[in-house]
Amino acid sequence: MPSLILEPGGRSFFIGRTLTSIGHDRENDISLEDPEVGPTHAILKLDAGRFILVDQSRSFPILVNGRKTRKHVLEHGDQVQMGSSQLRFNLWDEPSQSLEITAAEEPASELAAYQRLANFSERLTESDDIDSLLEALMDEVIDLTGANKGFLLLNSGDELKVKTARNINRETIDSSQVHMSDSIVQQVLESRGAVIVSDALNDTLFCASASVVQLRLCSVMCVPLIFGGTLLGVLYVGNDNVVNLFEQATLDILSVFASQASLLMTQILRREQLADDNARLRIELEGSRYGALIGDNESMRKVFTRVEKVAKTNINILIRGETGTGKELIAREIHRRSPRCEGPFVAINCGALPESLMESALFGHRRGAFTGAIDDKVGCFQAANGGTLFLDEIGEMPARLQVKLLRAIQERQVTRVGDSKPRDIDIRLLTATHVNLEKAIEEGAFREDLYYRINVVNIELPALKNRGADVVLLAKHFTQQLAKEYDRRITGLSAGAIRVISQHAWPGNIRELQNRLKKAIVLAEGPQIQGEDLDLTPDTITARVMPLSDAKEDFQRRYIDQVLEMNRGNRTKTARDLGVDPRTIFRHLEKHRNTGHFDET
Repeated sequence: MPSLILEPGGRSFFIGRTLTSIGHDRENDISLEDPEVGPTHAILKLDAGRFILVDQSRSFPILVNGRKTRKHVLEHGDQVQMGSSQLRFNLWDEPSQSLEITAAEEPASELAAYQRLANFSERLTESDDIDSLLEALMDEVIDLTGANKGFLLLNSGDELKVKTARNINRETIDSSQVHMSDSIVQQVLESRGAVIVSDALNDTLFCASASVVQLRLCSVMCVPLIFGGTLLGVLYVGNDNVVNLFEQATLDILSVFASQASLLMTQILRREQLADDNARLRIELEGSRYGALIGDNESMRKVFTRVEKVAKTNINILIRGETGTGKELIAREIHRRSPRCEGPFVAINCGALPESLMESALFGHRRGAFTGAIDDKVGCFQAANGGTLFLDEIGEMPARLQVKLLRAIQERQVTRVGDSKPRDIDIRLLTATHVNLEKAIEEGAFREDLYYRINVVNIELPALKNRGADVVLLAKHFTQQLAKEYDRRITGLSAGAIRVISQHAWPGNIRELQNRLKKAIVLAEGPQIQGEDLDLTPDTITARVMPLSDAKEDFQRRYIDQVLEMNRGNRTKTARDLGVDPRTIFRHLEKHRNTGHFDET
């Protein structure tokens, strides 16, 4: 088994996790009583069948085979030094002298099992073809045991399904020729232990089994694939020849192989799940995407319809919405769909600039117009000529500049600071605000004439808390996007994460969702983001007040979506779990998803 051996003394640390921490703190998976070793000196990651050693601090170096390194793929026999501690990495157990003698006489040994496993691990790092990887695994099992044929059965929902069937010639067995003893497989599933039937036709327990009699089985072995307490499936091998019956020693070797293969199998299944999830998410997003915008909620569909109508015109548009709802994304989508799409898109945040700099930023200045103006500068209005100018947080603009902005809009001309010559401009003006401009007008903080100039048409963006199931759709999209950006092997969101995401009120809207997911992706320890990774405590999860009829419909929609997610899109199982007719699930999908990407079974 993979391990680190402390030398001298020979203390062995078994490595059975995808992430193993090493240091002098007792909380580490491997705790070294060495004052020269850092609190968490290093981590050992299992990635695609390779064990990768990564240091955690420049203050505590690592030496592998005498050379300093920050990251190293370990191989069998590598010498690792941390502080004054010397460790040897073993990918498989070192054979004793008696084992070497036995290995020469017997067809299989524990060393042979680890060598087969190492061969398979190499394939795992070289190929992304899941089917070929599983075939390679089964071929190694058949070679190891001397079987005529072998089957790999994996859990799929409530049943086992044959994933790979191979024969001694490394050929795939046709599905119509796949025959095995159901009674033997069932015993393995129930006991979670290995079963060997050396002579099935004369075995007192199985000789009366219909499948044994019908198949005329001679010798069978079946072992479970278990990782982290989860039964992944079983390995089943058989012989039809009475002169080549399995023995207990071969079963022991197969069990050793299976226990370690389960770890690698988990990596394969996670890779397959990630590929499936990505494909499903792409299909899901295609039905909910409007350019760079994502949304399937009725309120967002109305926004998309309004954008479609106004984009091809040249009228000024005011975009309203809370901070973080995506107002600039809407502005960019309007520009992209407009006749000005080939021209520039220039955005400026009026709330982020001091008044002393804002006039120059908007209209430009001449050299020497004020202290520090060492060159002529083109303002945003001129930079956007022939395209679109987007003024975000227009409600924060000082009153003095509101007058100049109104004049520029009316006259289609701007005058640089320190200049007397007006310059013609040709722009399409888009503005946005989270401020109640009508109230600002009443209080004298915003000019009413400017308001009517910029607000020819307005687009109201809903808060994220009012977008129903869109929050989960966006969370899945950002998770996939951010995992790629930060190079993390995150397969998606757990059921618990989806639940707290659905319940949180999201006062910071989409920006808050993105930031929490960034943190979760960086800090998550497992392949999925969990609810606790999002740092959403019960105090931050608040109920939304809405009419009772809307609340009932919203809960039913979200609950069905959550159960579908947990069942990986399996409609029939979801209907069975919820105790409803499958047609109820089909109608739900037609109404709220309008996509056909879920499994029929």
